[in-house]
Amino acid sequence: MTDSRPKLLIVEDDPGLQRQLRWAYDEYRLFIAGDREEAIELLRAEAPDVVTLDLGLPPDPDGVSEGFATLAEMLRIKPDTKVIVASGHGARESALGAISGGAYDFYQKPVDIDELGLIVRRAFHVHRLEKENARLAETAQDDAPVLGRILTAAPEMLKVTRTIERVANAQVSVMLLGASGTGKELLAQGLHDASPRRNGAFVAIHCAAIPETLLESELFGHEKGAFTGAVRTTPGKIEQAQGGTLFLDEVGDIPLAVQVKLLRFLQDHAIERIGGRESIAIDTRIVCATHRDLPGMIAAGAFREDLYYRLAEIVVRIPALKDRPGDPALLARHFLMRFAREMNPAVKGLAPDALAALDAWGWPGNVRELENRVKRAVIMADGKWVGAADLDLDGAGEEGEVINLKAAREMADRRAIRRAIARTQGNISNAAKMLGISRPTLYDLLRQYELQAG
Repeated sequence: MTDSRPKLLIVEDDPGLQRQLRWAYDEYRLFIAGDREEAIELLRAEAPDVVTLDLGLPPDPDGVSEGFATLAEMLRIKPDTKVIVASGHGARESALGAISGGAYDFYQKPVDIDELGLIVRRAFHVHRLEKENARLAETAQDDAPVLGRILTAAPEMLKVTRTIERVANAQVSVMLLGASGTGKELLAQGLHDASPRRNGAFVAIHCAAIPETLLESELFGHEKGAFTGAVRTTPGKIEQAQGGTLFLDEVGDIPLAVQVKLLRFLQDHAIERIGGRESIAIDTRIVCATHRDLPGMIAAGAFREDLYYRLAEIVVRIPALKDRPGDPALLARHFLMRFAREMNPAVKGLAPDALAALDAWGWPGNVRELENRVKRAVIMADGKWVGAADLDLDGAGEEGEVINLKAAREMADRRAIRRAIARTQGNISNAAKMLGISRPTLYDLLRQYELQAG
């Protein structure tokens, strides 16, 4: 059976310390070298992602020259290797020199196994994030949206897209419920494109953005001379969507007087323009969306119940971005590559701290907020990698809510498992590696928390 454990190369000339480290790191596939020649040979043959390197190597065991030469050669051969250097010789000067020479981190002898183990685990985690970031950056132009232009890997959002694909062929009105910025118009466009009406027009109108006095005319159109300024006959949005789909965004903001006329159209499939007497037959499908509590508005008399049931033959609830594990990072990479091509080609990807902050942030503005943050970060970035500070998320992840420790642990476990499953597209082996646990342990946690693997 192939050993799938991460590869760790230990470069250390002390046999006693070699044995101690070999015993301490049985979770990794270990390779041990005692000098530069052996270390370089193993690096070329095994390509480990993480290396611990004692700077005091023979033939200069009391200095650092051989260690620095080994570091430079390693990074020349495999630049993405995370090299963690150690020395008891002039610790501060050695640390600064090693970091400036490209080392990932530094620890001082005598070795604290627990402290070094933490540094090693973090190095593997950062390497995985960078590798994933580079892979997705290379394929960003080839990302395949699951419905229209919707890009997602989250089970919650995939369920939404599957629902929309199923109802696309049915002659029913669809209501999309979700917070602002969750992608309601993109989903409506995807529904239209998946339906038999795809060759007809997709017409969208944002009901909250149009003054009440103009909304009726926008929807139903008007005849020449119907009111002051009506210098020509103008078809409304409903008529423009003949044979296609009409998307009513923020339908909860339609005033009651216009609601009556919209209900009549849904019942009769015909309209009259303002100032007109001719009944015009219309064949269009209605898809609407809102972030408002329509049942509450019905109870308050602000929205007609009969209209609600006409519009809500199928109701689809869209999860907020914070409830879509894995999607913040996925979407951020997509936006970053797009904006980088347009505005700042020097930007290549997201730094590890940015990926962590993207997962930790609550995204009150949902996808729209994410897009704006990434756009600003690409414009303002000074280097190749966009960090958490560039996204103005350097405070992300700070906990403000006090809950009991058992609940906090379970919540953290669930969130981490779901994100790992989403990022690895349901691959249990890769998800376990990402989480730093064994496959049996991950299966146990999936059963314990009643989570699905895909």
